[in-house]
Amino acid sequence: MCVQGKALLYEYCATHGVAHRRCGKLIVATTDAEVTALRDYQQNAAANGAGELQWLSAREVARLEPEVRCVGALHSPSTGIVDAHELMLALRADLEASGGQVVLRTAFVHAEVTRDGFAVTLTDPTDEHVTCRTLVNSAGLEAPAVAARIGALDARHIAPARYARGHYYALGGAPPFRRLVYPVPAGGGLGIHATLDLAGRVRFGPDVEWIDNIDYRFGSNRMGDIAAAVRRYYPALDVERLAADYTGIRPKIYGPDEPVRDFRIDGPDQHGIDGLVNLFGIESPGLTASLAIGDAVTHLLGRH
Repeated sequence: MCVQGKALLYEYCATHGVAHRRCGKLIVATTDAEVTALRDYQQNAAANGAGELQWLSAREVARLEPEVRCVGALHSPSTGIVDAHELMLALRADLEASGGQVVLRTAFVHAEVTRDGFAVTLTDPTDEHVTCRTLVNSAGLEAPAVAARIGALDARHIAPARYARGHYYALGGAPPFRRLVYPVPAGGGLGIHATLDLAGRVRFGPDVEWIDNIDYRFGSNRMGDIAAAVRRYYPALDVERLAADYTGIRPKIYGPDEPVRDFRIDGPDQHGIDGLVNLFGIESPGLTASLAIGDAVTHLLGRH
């Protein structure tokens, strides 16, 4: 879905005027031990059609990104960045042009399965009832909670909710990189990487902090660990230029000591309810894969 979604997203952005840029990405090994992991990524990319990943020596990396220090890296020239808010506005416009509605400040209370589909109760601010033939639960962090409010859905078909908060720090001043820079992933995330926005601003993050509830407060004493991780590939980092920026929460469906699971898309073949699709654990690269996920959901519903 990431491979297909990347192609669909570039096409969509071009045809809908959504701001984006194909900037490229470096995935860097800072120790000899990490080189093996990069070689595995290169083989996997070739096997699944992700596009060419070019192996670069430390000297070749220095020519592309003089501030990066590593023993070797993979270069993904097809990686890009997108204005996510512009993308959402474009998708909303498409939805409304097709007769759909975006209804804000309205709570999903519960849904009951009927002979013709679903009877859904909403609160806006008083109870309102709507009916539908199909129901897609793509509520992100709240997807397990929404699924628990769908009558006739057995509890074994509701994914567990786990939350991993990540902190981002913004780097003031001129950007040191022209590309995204990622370390070898570890510990429930993609590592403390350097991201760029379309204005050229650099942010470092996210770390991984397992929490029990949805809580976006910026935790204290995170800068030291993040700075240490960044200095493995950017030793010239000046912590005086770092400022706390924002947090995000990954919609995990596994805990810190459990096998990795994500992109769980349950249709009627899984839970036996016609017209219902639940999406659980759609974390990174969910944005890249988003249009392909939409196609997959449409296909699931079409088969039933």
